[in-house]
Amino acid sequence: MIGRSKEFDKELVLHKAMLVFWEKGYDAASIPDLLESMGLSRSSLYETFGDKQTLYRETIQHYKQAGRKKRSLLANPLSVKTGIRQFFAQHIASAFDEALPNGCLVTNAAIFPDSSDPQIHQLVQDSFEELEQSFYELLSRGQQTGEIDPKKDIKVLAHLLLHLNHSINVVSKVKRDKKVISDMVDAVVEML
Repeated sequence: MIGRSKEFDKELVLHKAMLVFWEKGYDAASIPDLLESMGLSRSSLYETFGDKQTLYRETIQHYKQAGRKKRSLLANPLSVKTGIRQFFAQHIASAFDEALPNGCLVTNAAIFPDSSDPQIHQLVQDSFEELEQSFYELLSRGQQTGEIDPKKDIKVLAHLLLHLNHSINVVSKVKRDKKVISDMVDAVVEML
């Protein structure tokens, strides 16, 4: 007997599961919550993803793909400051998007490490390091072109931008004032 083929879009159901984990966290996201959101049967969930922890890891990977698109704004901007402003403009828009849970899935996983899975911890750490490296490479190009003062410690500045990114995720959950956050980004960019 030939088994039935899966009749769902894996990326779409991953996206739906991601929203549940993002909103509730790993521990509070129950299997029934996930099944309802994803529109899957319990057997389809387990056949496709194995278990809740594996599904959580895959949703973080899915989320990181979207982050790579945003990080691409840092790859070849017209200028360093323009690239950083564009990155943070998109970041702020996402942080305040009413269609998305507040904050950021990766930031939430770092702050509230519900799962003791070392692979999830590694995914979060990799995400932080990848973004910091993107900032560092952009700032390095800025020093080469003269846009960034060569005396500035760009390693520290890249770390500052990483922290700004994650602080926006946390603050946007509590203080829903885009202007204050945009002004903060402007102040940091002017320091560069």
